[in-house]
Amino acid sequence: MARDLSAPTLSFWSLLALGVNGIVGVGIFFAPRDVARLVPGPAGLWVYALTALLLLPIAAVYAALGSRFAEDGGPFVWAKAAFGSGAGFLVGWIASVSAVLSTSAVVSGLATHAAPLFGVTAPLMRSVFGAGLALVLAVVAASGLRPSAWVWSGLTLLKLAPLVALVLVFLLSSVPAAAPAPDAALDPASALPRAMLIVVFALQGFEIVVVPAGNSPGTGRAVAAATLLSLVFVTALYVALHAACLAVPALGEQGAPLVAAAAAHGGGTLQAAVGVATNISALGIAFGMFAMTPRYLAALGTSQGLGDWLGWQSPKRVPTRALWLTTAVVMLLVLGPDLEQLFVLSSVAVVLQYTVSAAALVLLAMKRVRGLTRGHLLLGPCALLPVALVASAASRVELLATGGAVVLGAAIWQIRRHFA
Repeated sequence: MARDLSAPTLSFWSLLALGVNGIVGVGIFFAPRDVARLVPGPAGLWVYALTALLLLPIAAVYAALGSRFAEDGGPFVWAKAAFGSGAGFLVGWIASVSAVLSTSAVVSGLATHAAPLFGVTAPLMRSVFGAGLALVLAVVAASGLRPSAWVWSGLTLLKLAPLVALVLVFLLSSVPAAAPAPDAALDPASALPRAMLIVVFALQGFEIVVVPAGNSPGTGRAVAAATLLSLVFVTALYVALHAACLAVPALGEQGAPLVAAAAAHGGGTLQAAVGVATNISALGIAFGMFAMTPRYLAALGTSQGLGDWLGWQSPKRVPTRALWLTTAVVMLLVLGPDLEQLFVLSSVAVVLQYTVSAAALVLLAMKRVRGLTRGHLLLGPCALLPVALVASAASRVELLATGGAVVLGAAIWQIRRHFA
């Protein structure tokens, strides 16, 4: 019997793969270098563990809410339930804008590194290559939610395999750790928070698990478990990878620390495999974004939002109109210059989502909505610690850009209300 591709259920394993794929991006391929500059030697391992402990309450907030709201959209849905349609629209708008810009930047970066492999070297043709890559990813995402889950799960396994192999070879290796080279001018009091900030960004991504919650009916526990376990699993992997990197001399100066660690422990074959994993990881992140970013936009497709037409889903559980609109914007942005600036909203947007989600949980728990209890109130204040850490590093440009996006979203909301 043929399998029903239109069935709306994502398995626990698909959700876990989505979370792991969302976290393990390109950040970990460079984080050991940056952490080693600030916290040299084995002490750097604690940076990952402490940061994960700070992020755990946020993951618990997402797990608690994501398991109780079987709707796509995550923070948009919760903000709407707690604070009303206006607040929900603004949160959903910021999440959509940030996701579209981040998707464009990731696709552009992937095209820059992958295009030469196909003989494409001219800057203009690299941009065209990136736009074509975006179209291919969109076509795959349009094939259905289940096929997309197979793709992101496969890419997750492909990029994890060399990293896990590096960990196993490291555990069996007799290569000694290199002597750390601490910076005598570095202030120890500021080094740890700065190092943790680097790891915060490397561990972000677990929040994507709740985005397709509407396509996981009856699996609220799976959403919660996948959210928490993706963070725990990746943290353990990162600690082991950083430990493997300690054998690399002058770790803080290495351009590709994981590749260097693979060469030190496993030779040229493992070195090449970890190098390939970097591109696969970027491809996995890009596809995960194409599969999930339209769902942020589709969540705004209501009569009180951007119109019911935008929220329509195909029989294969794909918000097709939101997908093609997202693809068109990404292709236009990829063809333009200065794509690195498209990341400017991501960090502050994540802070906003974390903050609103924690506040929504507190309010909904006080009202005991959907089975939430008073015990969930404790998660709110605990979740503010990593929020404060990330917010402290936000630049004026990021704050202004985010403020501008909020103002634009508020204007669109008012216009829609006026003409509705």
